[in-house]
Amino acid sequence: MRLIFVRHGEPDYTNDCLTENGIKQAKCTAERLKEEPITAVYSSPMGRAFQTAHFTAEKHSLAVQKLGFMHEIDWGDAFEGAGLPHEGHPWTLANMFYDECDGSAVGGDWREHRYFRDNRCLGFYDMISRRFDEFLAGFGLIRENGVYRCERECGDTVALFAHGGSGAVMFSHVLSLPLPYVLAAMPYGVCSVSVVEFCPAAGKTVVPRIELFNDMRHLDSVRPETLRFDK
Repeated sequence: MRLIFVRHGEPDYTNDCLTENGIKQAKCTAERLKEEPITAVYSSPMGRAFQTAHFTAEKHSLAVQKLGFMHEIDWGDAFEGAGLPHEGHPWTLANMFYDECDGSAVGGDWREHRYFRDNRCLGFYDMISRRFDEFLAGFGLIRENGVYRCERECGDTVALFAHGGSGAVMFSHVLSLPLPYVLAAMPYGVCSVSVVEFCPAAGKTVVPRIELFNDMRHLDSVRPETLRFDK
């Protein structure tokens, strides 16, 4: 199985849709993916992701299937008085986390640091992680000990269109990487294409592999002046 992940195009956040340039980016992305053997197209239910997915789905004569749990994450104080700096913005806090912590805090212990423990984003992390494993189970991939066991072989290539935050959670969980590390070290731009490959053999352990990450070559003529990696 191959999972093609695409972040939505340049957004109009106020109206939750694409800008004119974002529509051009989405069309370029659809052209980039037209030769991929995509068997299903999935999207966050939010307008900017669903609109981006539409053009690729159209190229493959497929409907866009909404995955409600891939809605963009929220962040900020999880309870009154948490007092997180920078309004709990996870990308900013991830860099601060690495500035402040020694090596003992960069593995699973990131969840215990107040930047994330006291942040609404942790609830989204747990929800998306659980629901994404349920999604992968539909393709015969069962999570065990931080990797996956293949119950049945599947050669599908599926495309998923979502967001900077929900996508970062997905990469963190599927690849068993600390979320602060993904936020700090693995930014990806609008309409970027990333591919995670699951090499299945029935009954065997599957370690997900990054085949491609943050490919934006198809956007050379329609890139925005600045790229935001959140939302």
